[in-house]
Amino acid sequence: MSMIDLDSFNATPLEKDPYEFLIVPAFIKPDAISEIDEAYPRIAKAGSFPLEELEFGTVFGSFIAELEGPGMRQAFEDKFDMNLEGRPTMITARGHCQAKDGKIHNDSETKLITVLIYMNTEWSQDGGRLRVLRSDKSLDDCAAEVPPEAGTLLAFKRDDRSYHGHETCVGERRVIQLNWVRDEAVVRREKRRHRFSAWVKSVFPAA
Repeated sequence: MSMIDLDSFNATPLEKDPYEFLIVPAFIKPDAISEIDEAYPRIAKAGSFPLEELEFGTVFGSFIAELEGPGMRQAFEDKFDMNLEGRPTMITARGHCQAKDGKIHNDSETKLITVLIYMNTEWSQDGGRLRVLRSDKSLDDCAAEVPPEAGTLLAFKRDDRSYHGHETCVGERRVIQLNWVRDEAVVRREKRRHRFSAWVKSVFPAA
């Protein structure tokens, strides 16, 4: 049985201002959230980690397989009017946020589409809510704000305007990031970068 609601994804209009994005509050079906939450990797450090470096339960593995499956790819091709045939995916997971995270940034040009799926069963902090920004100047100039609540998806097409960021938060903040990227060389390079970044944050957490 599918754990993701592609019907809701397909029915959600694609926003065009300030760049192409959409937010689907219940992308993960409600009856699957608790099982995925239980099987989520136990990540004690800040940073993004390639899944190969993490331990997780069977249900989480099945969920990831569905995210990388042909149905998901077809839905994203249709929504963003892109051909993703032959474009590899890269998936990382986060478990904790530190004060320096969330600064305004844009993804690298090697990423075609970014997908963020949140897995926090409750969220009470004011910070940590990702904002779709109209520029790289201010977090207040935003088109949308996304609460990082379990099952919520934010997806956007990377372009020169796709800035995003969030207000400061510290503590547990679970999010899965999937990217379609240009080629396998990008996957290898990004995995090395994530490993190094996570190591630096673990050794120098206040840096």
